[in-house]
Amino acid sequence: MRPETEAELAQMIRDARSPLSPVGGGTRLHPGEGGAARLDLRGLSGITLYEPAALTVVARVGTPLAELQSALAAEGQMLAFEPDARDGSTIGGVVAANASGARRVQSGACRDALLGVRFVDGQGQIIANGGRVMKNVTGYDLVKLMAGSRGQLGVLTEVALKTAPKPPVSVTLAVPGSATAAVGVLTQALTGPYDISGAAWLPGQGALVRVEGLEGSVAIRSKALAEKLGADPVACDWATVPRDVSGDLWRIICRPSEAPRLLAALPEPLALDWGGGLIWVALPPGRMPDLPAWSGHASRVSGDAALTLPALNPVVSRLNASLRERFDPRGIFASDGTCRQISRLSS
Repeated sequence: MRPETEAELAQMIRDARSPLSPVGGGTRLHPGEGGAARLDLRGLSGITLYEPAALTVVARVGTPLAELQSALAAEGQMLAFEPDARDGSTIGGVVAANASGARRVQSGACRDALLGVRFVDGQGQIIANGGRVMKNVTGYDLVKLMAGSRGQLGVLTEVALKTAPKPPVSVTLAVPGSATAAVGVLTQALTGPYDISGAAWLPGQGALVRVEGLEGSVAIRSKALAEKLGADPVACDWATVPRDVSGDLWRIICRPSEAPRLLAALPEPLALDWGGGLIWVALPPGRMPDLPAWSGHASRVSGDAALTLPALNPVVSRLNASLRERFDPRGIFASDGTCRQISRLSS
């Protein structure tokens, strides 16, 4: 099913008698997602409002991310967060997955740039929340709740996002070394006065640190940082998220201070991001990571079945169940496995 209007989508949901899977570009589906009858949201496309002076853009969820970024770039702007960009992504998919790239260490996640949403809940009701400016909220903050909910509470139809001026100059510095050694390098960069907009590690490239802004400022900061770290400028596209891997792809969230212990229990990772707070690693099919106790969680995002470690505690499980009952009492957006764990998947 491919609705072309919000009203048409609402009617489809009201008429549904079996589970539905809202899908945009389909670039971020986890195991267990997308298996039900699909709602193809790419028909809900287009920028409905763009006010460069107000640093605000409103777009329907099926709008290709590349199209939105191109429109902002024409005005010298970008989204106020850095999306985890993939070919074929839609802006709705980015918001539904709270897909946030390397600039999260400086500017925050997708949810932090989200100003307002329109969505259709499991009973076919059209709901609007938020607006085009930041403001205090009472009750459910549905804007933040929908970011990362992966279509389990309702189907997004339109999103309002903050934009930001595009940095005129960007310099990436690299320090060769292992992933474990990179954590200390990245921590030094992030805790100094350098205003870092990216701190990652890639095999063969080492620790990567990005400095952005006005030309004079970038020149001063990058020179000081290069001398401190013993780093050299390199070319880097900052597409640190793995695409095609052999085996199961795991996404591990942790405190950067915990990363060295976790890395010691894993094979060489595919990438680190967020200063060591995000680890991407491939494991043989069906194998689970044998990790020491830590404060975050690990999600298998490709493979035969979804899995999140450790299991949710009973209090959070009850909270998730209550939210689903409130927004989707008929279970129209039900999905299998850990894809239901809203509080985890919003990370």
